[in-house]
Amino acid sequence: MPAEAFPLTAGRLPPARGVRYLCAMADNAAPQPPVEFETHPSRYRHWKLAFEGSIARLSMAVREDGGLRPGYQLKLNSYDLGVDIELADAVQRIRFEHPEVGAVVVDSALQRLFCAGANIFMLASSAHPFKVNFCKFTNETRLAIEDASAHSGIKWIAALNGTASGGGYELALAADEILLIDDGSSAVSLPEVALLGVLPGTGGLTRVVDKRKVRRDLADVFSALPEGVKGKRAVDWRLVDRVIPRSHFDQDVRDRALELAALTDRKADGTARELEPLQPEVTPDRRQYRFVTLDLDAARRLATLTVRAPAEPAGADAFPWHLRAFRELDDALLHLRLNHLDVGTVLLKTVGDPALVLGHDRWLAGRRDWLGREILGQVRRTLKRLDLTAKTLYAVIEPGSCFTGSLFEMALAADRSYLLASEKAATVELSPLSAGALPMSNGLTRLQTRFLHDPAQVERVLAHRGSFAPAAALEAGLVTFAPDAIDWDDELRLALEERASLSPDALTGMEANLRFAGPETLETKIFGRLSAWQNWIFQRPNAVGEKGALALYGRKGQRPEFDWRRT
Repeated sequence: MPAEAFPLTAGRLPPARGVRYLCAMADNAAPQPPVEFETHPSRYRHWKLAFEGSIARLSMAVREDGGLRPGYQLKLNSYDLGVDIELADAVQRIRFEHPEVGAVVVDSALQRLFCAGANIFMLASSAHPFKVNFCKFTNETRLAIEDASAHSGIKWIAALNGTASGGGYELALAADEILLIDDGSSAVSLPEVALLGVLPGTGGLTRVVDKRKVRRDLADVFSALPEGVKGKRAVDWRLVDRVIPRSHFDQDVRDRALELAALTDRKADGTARELEPLQPEVTPDRRQYRFVTLDLDAARRLATLTVRAPAEPAGADAFPWHLRAFRELDDALLHLRLNHLDVGTVLLKTVGDPALVLGHDRWLAGRRDWLGREILGQVRRTLKRLDLTAKTLYAVIEPGSCFTGSLFEMALAADRSYLLASEKAATVELSPLSAGALPMSNGLTRLQTRFLHDPAQVERVLAHRGSFAPAAALEAGLVTFAPDAIDWDDELRLALEERASLSPDALTGMEANLRFAGPETLETKIFGRLSAWQNWIFQRPNAVGEKGALALYGRKGQRPEFDWRRT
């Protein structure tokens, strides 16, 4: 299929405005309004969410004029960040608000087209940091779908009623099963290498070989075919699970969804938990939630993220503090990533009664119902979002802090932790949630990752009863430094000044390399390779130069010119 006919993107760039021009202008563009991450099905513009007993149907119906920002059209179900924000919200609401659902069908409201992938005009007109954060968010959303399958008993079917290309096929790859309509033309493809000179940015290549276990040689052929693969060959190559004739496609999809839904351990009579609006109070230098505060110091490129302990003890009818607090933390992290690019260092703080945090942790660890499982999943995914945030993270542990259990995980996620040793010394403490309930992307807990050199130390610190005073915490390896009151201010000041003087690019690479010690998983591969792809290939002339593949995409009669050196 010729490039000009391939439905990868919505609008092609006018000849006078190539991608290189737009990329150059994007990094110097006027400030954009902040991106908001909260939404609700009543405000969806691009998805239709419907329920039929144990099945949810999530249909992609992208509004062409509904881009997050002006300047491009979302034709052919191509997507931008706004489309994915709605998708992420839908995944969350299905988990919490619909305990009766055991299977989700993701399909398209368009005929003969599932999804054309990420909108190229949007990517071309966006600054480089936005592109990187966009790809990171879409990856986290697709991982949330896989997490819902693995931990929530919700199975996902990608019902491809038409061609799925690029990011559209990558969305399908997140599902448990891919069912492709057999109409003689619908195909799946990852055309980025052949048409754009870049790589699939949402885990496509990794999921093809690691998740679907496509043979490497066949994956090589597939990834170089812009027209993709269809029909029986797509099944034989393991790119899809079944191809179904159009005459009974809808019925077969529904039947399979019912079969998968019957396997769930979720409860049809479970009490739904509505995800209430967060409604933070926002000023130029503060974002104030009920349990989380984000303070910004633009002059120092510094942010302080403070989480407050619950105000009441946990109980059978207690307000689920974890759910509210970690949803707020999740929202604050997304705002830091997308709306505060200049912030390089984040101080992680907590305030409140450690005993209350410990009580709520024990309450959550003891729950065996579907809601307890979903709340624990929210905590786990939020902490993963923290791990993957490209900011320097310093935990500051002072008198009045409550770095206990689930909140101590923030300190373990930090690049360094500072514990003030004073007369009214702060302490740190583990809880039942510290023992394995909150793994990182590498499949290990943060304690296991921290003590990779001495696995027995994990058992020793978990066996400790009560809190760790500063000297004990330092000796146990639970904190990095424990200065006394005389040195505290100077040590923190010097640490922050030193960090602010270093290259942000180098720090991002260093921190990402150091945070995930131990085994590699599909998840760590995706994010590790994403950093390399986005920060190298998307800057290379072969992609974004005047004669690069991205710049010339869709321009008839012109072929890209490449630097043929392999490096």
